[in-house]
Amino acid sequence: MADPVTLSVVRGALEQITDEMDLHLIRAALSPIISETNDCAHGLYDAETGETIAQGSYGLPLFLASMQWTVQRVIAVAKQQGGFRDGDLWIVNDPYISGTHLNDVVLVKPVFVDGKPFGLFANTGHWMDMGGSVPGGWAPSATEIHQEGIIIPPMKLCDQGRFNDGVLTIIKANVRLPRQLEGDLAAMMNVFTVGARGLDNLIERYGVETLQECIAEILDRSERQMRSYIAEIPDGSYRFEDWFDNDGVEDRPLKVVVTLKVEGDSILMDFTGTEEKARGPMNISDSTAMSMCLVAIKHVFPDVPVNGGAFRPIGFHIPRPSILSAQYPVPVGGTTDVTQRVVDVVFGALAQAIPEQVPAAPFGTTGVLTITGNRPETGGYFVAVYPYPGGYGGSRESDGLVNGTPPGSMARFMSVEMSEHRYPVRFEYLAIREESGGAGEHRGGCGTAYGIEALADCTISILGDRVDYSPFGIGGGGKAQSNQVRLVIDGKEVIPPFRSKAEKLPLHAGDKVRLASPGGGGYGNPRKRDPQAVEADLNNGVISEDQAVSIYGATIAGREVRNGRTFYRLEHLEAAE
Repeated sequence: MADPVTLSVVRGALEQITDEMDLHLIRAALSPIISETNDCAHGLYDAETGETIAQGSYGLPLFLASMQWTVQRVIAVAKQQGGFRDGDLWIVNDPYISGTHLNDVVLVKPVFVDGKPFGLFANTGHWMDMGGSVPGGWAPSATEIHQEGIIIPPMKLCDQGRFNDGVLTIIKANVRLPRQLEGDLAAMMNVFTVGARGLDNLIERYGVETLQECIAEILDRSERQMRSYIAEIPDGSYRFEDWFDNDGVEDRPLKVVVTLKVEGDSILMDFTGTEEKARGPMNISDSTAMSMCLVAIKHVFPDVPVNGGAFRPIGFHIPRPSILSAQYPVPVGGTTDVTQRVVDVVFGALAQAIPEQVPAAPFGTTGVLTITGNRPETGGYFVAVYPYPGGYGGSRESDGLVNGTPPGSMARFMSVEMSEHRYPVRFEYLAIREESGGAGEHRGGCGTAYGIEALADCTISILGDRVDYSPFGIGGGGKAQSNQVRLVIDGKEVIPPFRSKAEKLPLHAGDKVRLASPGGGGYGNPRKRDPQAVEADLNNGVISEDQAVSIYGATIAGREVRNGRTFYRLEHLEAAE
């Protein structure tokens, strides 16, 4: 076994290689959803097992483990075709194989050393449009996958170094932004050179045998570390359920249920009882569902390294059919919201076993707004995508994060300046959504509110959730305010029929979209909150006077108006019951 110093250096070097791949793609990509929101991921995988060796830290947690299962499934297909060869490059976006949705395109490239396969590099990049009925791919009323875009099964994009121009030609003929797509593909392909350079230097320094020994030990140590944490969870079964508002086609709630079965140093996550099928796009593949479970676990045990060893102690039972094990041809465009609910229910179940380690529910909806049209000055087509920020749940340690990225995706909100520069839109406001976090000893973080005015004719689609079922609190904490979607069309306020889902609505110059994401759930009894924290929340506009008095038990000792704002002085809090 390698000495501890060598082991530490190798681990750090592998992580640095994948981090550099992340950063190079983020800087080289043409589409803002990669360059602005970091919607990508990179990793190095075992050539035989497909297990994750290292994964970049700048991409999205959504791909934490789903890329491992994607690579494993590509390995199986490659074996049927004679295996990998030096110079090969595989491409896939089939969501039933690669998880997530059609916009997430995965490339897999084998790495050979002295004629033998050493590992596999893989990356995922979100392409802004893959065709389909709705620009951008988020089609709330889709009832089959073909309405969401073009499906790319696992195939060779390069065969022993020879690029398949025909594959790219077919893809470009079926999308709305072919030049941007081609640029993003070139950036994704070039990043493998960065990874190969770093790996070659590491192999030159330590040799293949030592490096493989280190990798095996790194994965084994991660497994032992994860098992040690799980062993501290009391044995037993912990069940939790939550709901989606609807699927965008039928206005009825959809149930998600998980039962965590803890035994010794392993966990089985059983989703028996979950809704069998959504007619609309609120479905995800099993690999995505499993990956989101691991994202939730990583939030609770953050110091366990991200690699295949950490995944080994956790098993899954996801029934088929189920909205968490999508099968052809069901649509999966709602993956960005379905994934959030998987995190929520795992938090809810774990909170029954180890409440001191688990936060309350985060805002729970990515609420993607897509704006499309033609630029007035050039006539060029554009697709603008805005994933929600929102509030995180409170925890034993602290209040929840304000204006956080979705916990499962971490996709960042595009900057106001970039948006107004690229697209014919104007932001009315981008602000903290006051009074939206759940009450608690540690309150939930506030959501985010923003308004966009159209400066030219355009079309919008929205795919969100969490209107009817708010993010929950734990340990006596209160629930957060729910999602809110309002449109102003021809001067009249309009609420979409499905509340947070709307498809291809035409807007004219002066029409507006006003969205407000949920806050996070509260943690613990609000009457136990530090009085000084309550006073600060009140004076910062985070809670209202009514909330301070009725929920937190505060007594108003005085008010003072300064520059048009009221500032409060509190006397005390009533004793907790």
